[in-house]
Amino acid sequence: MTKQPYGVYVHVPWCRRRCPYCAFYVEVDRDVPWDRFVDALLRERTLRASAFDGLASTLFLGGGTPSRMPPEHLARLLAGLPHTDDAEITLETNPEDVDATFLAAVRAAGVTRISLGVQTLDPRFAHLLNRSCTVDRAAEVLEQVRGAGFASWSVDLIFGLPDQSPDDVLADLERLLAAEPPHVSLYGLTIEPGTPFERAVQRGTFAPADAETWRTMYDRIVERLASAGIERYEVSNFAKEGHRSRHNRLYWTDAPYVGLGPSAHGYRPDGSRYANVRDAVAYLDRPDPTSEDERPTPKQAALDLLISALRSADGVPRSLLTRLGLAPDERLVRALVEANLLLDDPAALRLAHDGFALADGLAERLWDGLVPIRGFNDAPAS
Repeated sequence: MTKQPYGVYVHVPWCRRRCPYCAFYVEVDRDVPWDRFVDALLRERTLRASAFDGLASTLFLGGGTPSRMPPEHLARLLAGLPHTDDAEITLETNPEDVDATFLAAVRAAGVTRISLGVQTLDPRFAHLLNRSCTVDRAAEVLEQVRGAGFASWSVDLIFGLPDQSPDDVLADLERLLAAEPPHVSLYGLTIEPGTPFERAVQRGTFAPADAETWRTMYDRIVERLASAGIERYEVSNFAKEGHRSRHNRLYWTDAPYVGLGPSAHGYRPDGSRYANVRDAVAYLDRPDPTSEDERPTPKQAALDLLISALRSADGVPRSLLTRLGLAPDERLVRALVEANLLLDDPAALRLAHDGFALADGLAERLWDGLVPIRGFNDAPAS
């Protein structure tokens, strides 16, 4: 038991349609048993209570399409999840679900932050991404969210699409910036295994942007967002002052979190991890939905830490690696600093400007170079 701050992630898997780029666990279903689903989520929260004491500081509903959940069920769920009075409560939404009535209802239910999955306001690329909403309607929804009175809100943008030029991306970004979002989440298209886009690549009918074009797009977006006062604080996340996602910061600072729902993952304060069954029907029926439960070795825990925390502008505090009995290879760190990929910071491993686009690869290189601290007890991560 601990009073350490923690967050709650809720995976809502149901969607109206499957996006061709998405590899998350989703179910396309028009008839969702919302009452049973909320019951199952609250049952699981009770199951996890022994590991998480006190009140959650953040709640995040992702998916899937959480905005499909009717507001009355959302209100019952949020009321049943113990959280602080000032908790950040984020709801991922798709534009086709949103209107003024919906926004008022979810705000009354307790939501403080909206994450809007627009992805693009260019009709050509909206068609490619199989978006359910017209770009004109999505632009209207942006304005509605802007004026709805939430403490904060965010909008998603995808880039690196086939036949998309850097100028196309900047034009798309300008349309989004017209709504003055305080937060932008930026996603370079990746071809995930098992998705329709992967099958199209294998058939030779689909080709995302090459590495050089991708990098040009990313750098130009970062520059334009900075000029609008929206600063990068993680590889894919940009915010105006006071609008950084508190929930996502938990992942980047090695803080614990409860994962609720089918396929959700959790990270307990004692360093152990669990994953839930990847099946909505089974999740509804099982008193304990856990499908995996493990305590990572120090080396495994270090990889998780580097992959997540290195992406943040704050980087990986060396003290967190020391707690695991590990230290970075200083010759490698020096070489990466000299290559302008890491900053020269004695307290943390932090990305320099050129390193942000290479964060995942740098995390693996640093992990490969970790060395045991002499005399440290090689105990499980805690």
